[in-house]
Amino acid sequence: MDTKEVNSASTPLIISDGCCVHFGNIPALESVNFSINKGKKVAVVGPNGGGKSTLFNVLAGLIPLTEGSLTIEGKSPSEVKGKVSYVPQKDLINWNFPLSVKQVVEMGLTTRNSFALFSRNKVNEKIKKALEDVGLLEKINKSIKNLSGGQLQRVLIARALAQDSEILLLDEAFSAVDIGAQEDIMQLIDNINLDGKTILIATHDVNNLEEKFDEVLCLNKHCCAYGDPAEVLTPEVIEEMYGSHNSLLNNKAHFNNEGSSND
Repeated sequence: MDTKEVNSASTPLIISDGCCVHFGNIPALESVNFSINKGKKVAVVGPNGGGKSTLFNVLAGLIPLTEGSLTIEGKSPSEVKGKVSYVPQKDLINWNFPLSVKQVVEMGLTTRNSFALFSRNKVNEKIKKALEDVGLLEKINKSIKNLSGGQLQRVLIARALAQDSEILLLDEAFSAVDIGAQEDIMQLIDNINLDGKTILIATHDVNNLEEKFDEVLCLNKHCCAYGDPAEVLTPEVIEEMYGSHNSLLNNKAHFNNEGSSND
């Protein structure tokens, strides 16, 4: 690795400095500070209403900040929209609309300014490649109404991959799918991460994050902690995010005890 590559890897890709978002008088994010290096796989955890989706909307350039700054490679999200792909929560999409898998993936391309530069053959190639990457090429002409929850989530990821973005935001990627589908999606995310993409995944589950993610961002409107999951997911931080939920704390303590016994 040459000096240029080393400097690139150590320079933060995303920097949040006092990031604040208010909806009227209601704070959604308050003075959030963190920095994420390129190629990291980051879990964004916190309760409902803790600001996870709000943060993703800011990163995607969909809503403005009230105060502070958030930059991607030194620029505002609105200036670098082509670098970010956002997969929203599945329940925000009308899955009863009669669309094929191919049409859903193509939506990711039709929202980009560069779509007019692509030939129809180029568009079809991008769609097929994205579906191949998520293991759904054989479903390309199927109706989305006939897919399982895990397959629907993979279609959304394919739509994001077709955009060739550097940063992938997945909001509740593991919700409404069974354990087997969750494992398949996590393996898919690992493979995408190996291609050098930076991935942020919003999730409620604080268990086993050490095995799955490089870093964790703990949000409850403010940043409760950020860093290596093994170091920052303390009972105190979990209580700061979720309150005194004994099941969460006990699960985490149990995992830590198992981990320490394996050292």
